[in-house]
Amino acid sequence: MADHDGLSKDWSIMKNPAVLISAGGLMACVVGVASVNYAGLQRMVDDTIAKDARNKGIEVFAHYKYFVNPNVLVYDLRKVSEENSPMDVTRVLLQFSEQLKERKFDTVELSHRGANKFVLKGEFFQTVGQEHGLQNPIYTIRTLPENVYKPDGSKAYGEWSGGLLGVLGHQMEDFADLHRTWYIDDLAGKSAKEVGHVQ
Repeated sequence: MADHDGLSKDWSIMKNPAVLISAGGLMACVVGVASVNYAGLQRMVDDTIAKDARNKGIEVFAHYKYFVNPNVLVYDLRKVSEENSPMDVTRVLLQFSEQLKERKFDTVELSHRGANKFVLKGEFFQTVGQEHGLQNPIYTIRTLPENVYKPDGSKAYGEWSGGLLGVLGHQMEDFADLHRTWYIDDLAGKSAKEVGHVQ
């Protein structure tokens, strides 16, 4: 009998217009937020990846911070196949920045599977987008690390000076470390665990 009464109370709550309106409003908000993020960002990054066959194997989840803060872009790398190189991953980022070259963000978070690893200043991200296709891509790639920050706001890498070959070597070392920290170490750890599990 008690269970029946409880069920009746639950049903009466569901018939309450205020409850239904609130639930409907919440659902509309969720759908609205998802639509804004998809139309404004995710569809663009999906199109960016699809337009270049070299990008196959890479998946990115792009959205606003907490899905509601349009001042912060979260660029969340979700998948990188064994066939993809750091150059491929960087190319997708640069191509996407070109798609957003008219947009202004305070910061762009470089994440991997939901974990924020690095931060770019929005102004730099926009400049890279505006210069993509015009600027020497090798220059953009080798100077990328010195424009990357840690989540705490400190610079992740320094700027190098000296002879051209020495500077270039250090910059490419930083570029490799950037990708290791961003996602490669995570993927290597996952692979090691999978191998251990199989054994």
